Amino acid sequence: MHFDEFQTVMEQTYGERDRARGLPATVAHLAEEVGELARAVRKGTRDEQVHELGDVLAWAASLAAQLGISLNEAVQRHKAGCPKCGCSPCACPL
Repeated sequence: MHFDEFQTVMEQTYGERDRARGLPATVAHLAEEVGELARAVRKGTRDEQVHELGDVLAWAASLAAQLGISLNEAVQRHKAGCPKCGCSPCACPL
């Protein structure tokens, strides 16, 4: 599935409810899911990591839709590699 297809599925599935919650609640849910992903990365199984990463992507798609931004547009920033130094792999100093 491509980003635009995923965003469409998320919009059809959750869009009305997510818009009713509003941007602040969507950002809060996204942050919560990032925390759950961090916990799964540290102590979870691969299945838990896949689950939580999927949730992060779903909330990011919801936020993008509410902002009127396509995920395809957003990922273009990294299309050629590092948006700061323009290299791939990144050559920025650590």
